[in-house]
Amino acid sequence: MRARPVDAMPQWPDSLYLIACMAPSGIAPSECQPSARTMGFKAYNLLRMAGLGLPVPPAFAIGTSYCQDVAARSNATQPAIWRPGLQALERATHLRFGDARLPLLLSVRSGAPVSMPGMMETLLNIGLCDATLPGFLRQTGNPRLVWDTYRRLVASYGEVVAGVPASVFDAESAALVGTRDDRELDFAELRALTRRYLDAYAHVAGAPFPQDPQAQLVGAIGAVFASWQSPKACEYRRQRGIPDAIGTAVTVQTMVYGNAGGRSGSGVGFTRDPVSGEPTLWIDFLFNAQGEDVVSGRRSAYGHDELAAVMPAVWQALTETAAKLEHEFGDMQDFEFTVQDSHLYLLQTRNGKCTVQALARIALDLFDAGVIPVDVARERTAALKPDDLVTTRTVSAEGKPLKPLAHAASASSGVAVGEIAFDEAAAQARRAVGASVILVRRDAETGDIAALELAAGLLTQRGARTSHAAVVARQLGKVCLVGCAEMQLDEVGRSLQIGDTTLREGDLLTLDGNDGAVYAGAVHTAIQPLVELRARLEHLRTDQAQVAKIVRTRKAVKAASS
Repeated sequence: MRARPVDAMPQWPDSLYLIACMAPSGIAPSECQPSARTMGFKAYNLLRMAGLGLPVPPAFAIGTSYCQDVAARSNATQPAIWRPGLQALERATHLRFGDARLPLLLSVRSGAPVSMPGMMETLLNIGLCDATLPGFLRQTGNPRLVWDTYRRLVASYGEVVAGVPASVFDAESAALVGTRDDRELDFAELRALTRRYLDAYAHVAGAPFPQDPQAQLVGAIGAVFASWQSPKACEYRRQRGIPDAIGTAVTVQTMVYGNAGGRSGSGVGFTRDPVSGEPTLWIDFLFNAQGEDVVSGRRSAYGHDELAAVMPAVWQALTETAAKLEHEFGDMQDFEFTVQDSHLYLLQTRNGKCTVQALARIALDLFDAGVIPVDVARERTAALKPDDLVTTRTVSAEGKPLKPLAHAASASSGVAVGEIAFDEAAAQARRAVGASVILVRRDAETGDIAALELAAGLLTQRGARTSHAAVVARQLGKVCLVGCAEMQLDEVGRSLQIGDTTLREGDLLTLDGNDGAVYAGAVHTAIQPLVELRARLEHLRTDQAQVAKIVRTRKAVKAASS
């Protein structure tokens, strides 16, 4: 498998890579070979998935070398840099960017050499405007899709590129449709909402929404590169010791539409349960939605049962895809996907963030299955101690049954007890005096990463288990409950209403990540060792004869099959 960064032809810049589409004839690979370091983690894994024959929409990547400094990032927005890649996408799709009859729409995504979930920006639907809208309507025959896609572009572009606060568009939506889910709106309502968005954009930004698709693409590429220096991206790198110099790449990819109707949608999946490590698909999915709806943390999402029931062929394809990904990458994968009119497309994969318990079980299971060798399994589990392989559970006091206030979706296991804090300032103040803190937020958003580091747990009113913030919480070892529909948050009054119970900032709260329960006050807990998992890990480390026997058996089976 080989990417095609190209500079054999003068007009093709170095550090430009094609994915799932052919390079023009006469273009030879340059000295800049494809790797996560040169083309970004996300694009490199897209390249690998395309090499496996998986359904990856055509894309090109502008390499990390363009993120070295302000001048390099500015250079990356020049058409001479990205136009050859765009022309390759046009050849692959038989569509044309900015064309009034057969318009090509694009997503523009970040991708550092290491995984930084949700820390940088993404823009979807680039290329849609008043001139290309009729052609997009003729292509799809779906006016609802067209106007939903347009209003999404105006809002996201306004927020990310033009600096229009998201609250401006939220207010326009609330004024027109109230509290209804936007997936319930028909095309006429979405058309009216789009027009309100366009007016609001022009008023707040001081200039109209750009109607030139090329100007949109320039703005999107520049904004995604600039997001490498966003406060949350810098904080994430600080926490993990990631050097600033590695930079991000930008991936420009052909759009696929999860918002195309009832047999479409977007989801995030783990090839195994990232909480327990069990070998079962773990998926959040939203019908008739785009990917940002799931990962942004602003929406609650369904589990996999409804997807499996409505589109069993897609579910079967996901099951087969999960097996291929684990075999190729040698670890549990966290992947993003879109279903458009019952067709599956893969948009990303990366090694999944998981609990300590899941890390141990996954490494052991993959070794037992022959996916990874013994030295890799031992390396992944080398830092684990017996005391790490325990589970904390809530227990009743004096025989009284526990009565939860509510339940939410659990993104990580364990129990967290602490004082309620509604923002980073409150969390910081209470942590400074030694208090344990539970961060309570309306949405599960990665902008809260600094506050999340201070907290023992996170509780949100909205959000999915696979949202970027939940993924980061799990990586940090925080108990995380998302999508607690019973709660109402009053940030001004600094109070939390759950059913008939009102809690104030500073009150104690208990989160049980094992079953998703939320309790008022501090609940008693008990620690239980994971005896079977400890025993399996000990065998891996000490029983050299048994491990050697397993390896010999695998080699014999492989030789016989070949």
